[in-house]
Amino acid sequence: MTTLRPETPHDAAAIHALLVDCFPTDAEARLVDQLRAAGRLLVSYVAEVEGQIVGHVAFSPVTVASGATGVGLAPVAVQVAQRRRGIAADLVTAGLAACRSLDYRWAVVLGNPAYYARFGFRPAREFGLSDEYGGGDAFQAFELQPHAIPRDAGLVRYAPEFAVFGEASTEP
Repeated sequence: MTTLRPETPHDAAAIHALLVDCFPTDAEARLVDQLRAAGRLLVSYVAEVEGQIVGHVAFSPVTVASGATGVGLAPVAVQVAQRRRGIAADLVTAGLAACRSLDYRWAVVLGNPAYYARFGFRPAREFGLSDEYGGGDAFQAFELQPHAIPRDAGLVRYAPEFAVFGEASTEP
């Protein structure tokens, strides 16, 4: 049985190890560590199986030139042996619900459009938004509150900690 819950301070090392195992480099692990240290890890959920952390999702602030703030979903990871069981989808759903309950109004993700459409994400360009990574259709937006996405606001900027990436990952 999989349990989802917000991360606790005791989870940091296990989350770091999971992210190192799930991605080709340690960039995502360093990103989450830096977001946490800077106080910009707004929502962070883990999935546990038999007391072991097997999945993680993070949300951090994003902004547009007008000052409107939303949340960016990145990264999401599930241990290889636990994939294809719906854990990532459950983490994304729980994370979005937590963001909504904290009164965040909109979210963005740079990921597989076919995967993220199931949660209601749409190409961000439909809202007049773009990203700093050249994501094209992989850069998507979702309204946590009705009519909340700032229309035609242009470039969405991620937290400065995202500078660890030359280009963002598009994996779900």
